[in-house]
Amino acid sequence: MDFTDLFPFAPEVGYLGLGLVNFFGSLVPFVPLPGFLLLATMSVGDQFDIHLLAIVSALTATVAKQIIFYVSYGGRRIINEKTRKRMRPFERLVKRYGAGAAFFAAATPVPDDLVYVPLGLAKYNPKKFFIATLTGKIVLSYTIVLISHHLGLSLVEPFLEDVEDTTPVYIGIIIFGAMMTSVVILLLRLDWQRILGKFAPWTLDENNDD
Repeated sequence: MDFTDLFPFAPEVGYLGLGLVNFFGSLVPFVPLPGFLLLATMSVGDQFDIHLLAIVSALTATVAKQIIFYVSYGGRRIINEKTRKRMRPFERLVKRYGAGAAFFAAATPVPDDLVYVPLGLAKYNPKKFFIATLTGKIVLSYTIVLISHHLGLSLVEPFLEDVEDTTPVYIGIIIFGAMMTSVVILLLRLDWQRILGKFAPWTLDENNDD
């Protein structure tokens, strides 16, 4: 199977289509792969402006992540007090390195919502979050675009050459998203007071909430 078979409609969707796929892919926690793959596909050749591709990808992903951040920001009222008490040390840890953590999560292919949700719960500064996330997404988008544009898809296609049906690939993406969602649920259930009390005792200090 050729890599472009995953997105046979890529040449037709244009920048708007990329934006929509990337936005909704980023809005669903831990399932950014469709947006990444479409961006890489559209970056091959000269049909699209690589700078517009990177900017559209970065902006739409950042807006989606800002929504997740604000949902988490207000989620403090939804999560029960017992869970909130367990989470507070982890929130303090992430909040201390807020901008750097948000940038790193955005600029790398790590599951960034593992950082964004705690930042929202900790009521981190929304403007700082947006700037750090947008900067990181720009770095990540340009990395994907430039590699795909100059090297083509030769780095990825060898992994797909024995795949004849795209359905297992899509199912794999869905399973990955479900697994990462389970990780967040686990994150909410862990006793962070006990875990971080050994390595970062300052996170137990309620005075660090400010």
